[in-house]
Amino acid sequence: MSETLENVSDTLQKPQAVLTGEWALFLDIDGTLLEHAEHPDAVSVSDELRSLLQGLDQKLNGALAVITGRSVAAVDELFHPLKLRAAGLYGLEHRLLPDDDVEVAGEPADIAALAVEIEAELGRGQAYIERKGRVLAIHTRAAPHLLPRATQLVEQALASLPEGYRVVAGNAGVELLPLEAAKGAAIRRFMGMAPFTGRRPVFLGDDTPDENGFEAVNDAGGISIRVKPPAHTTARFGLAGVTETLAWLRGQL
Repeated sequence: MSETLENVSDTLQKPQAVLTGEWALFLDIDGTLLEHAEHPDAVSVSDELRSLLQGLDQKLNGALAVITGRSVAAVDELFHPLKLRAAGLYGLEHRLLPDDDVEVAGEPADIAALAVEIEAELGRGQAYIERKGRVLAIHTRAAPHLLPRATQLVEQALASLPEGYRVVAGNAGVELLPLEAAKGAAIRRFMGMAPFTGRRPVFLGDDTPDENGFEAVNDAGGISIRVKPPAHTTARFGLAGVTETLAWLRGQL
C-alpha cells in the first residue's frame, strides 16, 4: 500500500495523502467540517459541503462516516437531504447504512435531574445545557467564564451517579459521558464491517473527545489529523482550521 505522508516530530505537518480505495474516512463535524457557533443549532451546511461529502463517499465506495457528539437524528437534520453513515453521541448511536434504523439513546432520570440542577446553578440563558440521552453537554462558548464552574459541577456529580460515567472537558464546554461513549470505539466498530474492513482509517477532529479516535486510528496504522492542533495531541498531522480542512478534502476528489 502506497503512502505519501511524512512522519512528524515536533511540529504537526499538513497531511499530503491522496485518498484512494485503500482508505476509510472518518469525520468529526463541529470545528472540523463546520465552524463552531455559540449554539449547536446555529450552524448550517452549504450545498457545496453536501456535494463534497457525497463525492468523497462515492470515491471511497461508501467507506465514509461522521463520528460526532451530535445524535444521528441531529446529523440527518443538519445535512438533509444527504444521509451519511454515522456514529452519534460518540458511538452510543450507530448507523452503518443510510436507511438503517437507529436505536435512540434514552435519557436516564438521574441525568435529567442533573441537567435541571446545573442549568439552575449556571443561570438559564448563559451556558447552553444540551441533553442528549445518556450524554449531558454544557456549552460555554457564549459565556467562557462559566467553564470552570460547569466542569466542577459535573465532576462533583460523578459521586452521586452510577459507575460508568466520565467527564470530558473540551475547548468551550464540558460533557458527562458513559464510558462506552468513545469515538475510538465507534471507529473500530465501523472498521469491522464492510465497506470499511481491510482499509486504513483516516480521522479528522478538533477537540478533546477526538483524541480517543486519534489513538484508535494510530493503533490501526492510519492517519490522525487534528484541526487547530494544540501543543499536545495524539494526532500525527494537523490542519489550521475548517477552511484548510475543507480545502484538503476537496483535494482528495
